[in-house]
Amino acid sequence: MAERAAHGRRSWIAAVARPTTGVVLGVLTAAAEVLFLLLAGLAMVALSPAPAVRRRTGTSTVRYARRIAEWEQHRLAVSASQPPSPPIQASGPRVLGYLAARLLPAALGLLTAGLLVVGAALAAIVVRSFVGGSMTVGTLLLQGLVGAALLLVNLQAIASVARLDRWLAHSLLESHTRAALHQRISDLTVSRAGVLSAVDAERQRIERDLHDGLQQHLVALGVLLGRARRSRDPDRASALLGQAHEDVQRAIDELRDVAWRVYPSALDHSTLDEVLTMVAQRSATPVKISYDVPVRPTRPIETVLYFVACEAITNTTKHARATLITIEIEKRNARIEMRVCDDGAGGADPHGNGLQGLARRVTALDGQFDLHSPPGGPTTIRAVLPCA
Repeated sequence: MAERAAHGRRSWIAAVARPTTGVVLGVLTAAAEVLFLLLAGLAMVALSPAPAVRRRTGTSTVRYARRIAEWEQHRLAVSASQPPSPPIQASGPRVLGYLAARLLPAALGLLTAGLLVVGAALAAIVVRSFVGGSMTVGTLLLQGLVGAALLLVNLQAIASVARLDRWLAHSLLESHTRAALHQRISDLTVSRAGVLSAVDAERQRIERDLHDGLQQHLVALGVLLGRARRSRDPDRASALLGQAHEDVQRAIDELRDVAWRVYPSALDHSTLDEVLTMVAQRSATPVKISYDVPVRPTRPIETVLYFVACEAITNTTKHARATLITIEIEKRNARIEMRVCDDGAGGADPHGNGLQGLARRVTALDGQFDLHSPPGGPTTIRAVLPCA
């Protein structure tokens, strides 16, 4: 019985402490968000004479606003003991509007938190007066009753502020209208068609690799072996066989590369960061990898992230003239985010076959794919995939 009572007390304390802590944190983050919005607004006004720079600044502003909104979603989910919210589907202006609308619950939260502090100070004064002998027991009980009533009202106000905060996030950041449902169905239809196109394009590329690369090596190998067989000079035949052996090794390496483009078999016995480390060691451009995913994701997620990283490394090495490629993979709430950045020349074509194929792979798993590559660089590829 005593254990059950203690558990009930802990549950009640947690039920009060979580929303209170969430509201207080919301007040603090709102102050940072006000500063962010002011700086973003001033930057957009100051850069109005330079449309290209203004567009890039606007894109960066929206990207950082999404990260702030994602943190707010995480804060609200933790304070309400709820599962993580779904990925943000709202547009950039809607996300910025959410950050501005958060000023209302933040102001109310500041008021309720301030009243809570004032109430604690008054309670301390009452207790001190009673201990000092300047207050009777009856007055103490009356003050305690009034204080308890005001505390309950204040806690109810804090809970209401927390509900308002969650309602704003739900209304502005999550899609739940009929139009959004139709858009979701349309996106899935397009995604399915894109996957079929990506599979067909990948099959054609593998066929070209086998025909133009491996098949030519095998034909040359057959010619060498035929010459060695017909040669009557032992030294000449030995030299031809040695050259044929080298060609066999090159053909095996090329066949292994083609097989890895079909399916990275190394993921069967190694984690994604270990496999990407092996890929980085073979890259002509230096690659720096940061991997922070506590629980290994599912195989389809790892495979897509692998292909995104490999395609980005290949494109950067061929076209970007970069000196460093940075790959960052981390878990954010219920999603895994990969960012591949390089310091190259930029100007990557988002409509190219390779990048379009990557975008289709990511969207096929209900993920998001973004490319930011202004002329002059840098280039950033961002892929966000659900953990489950």
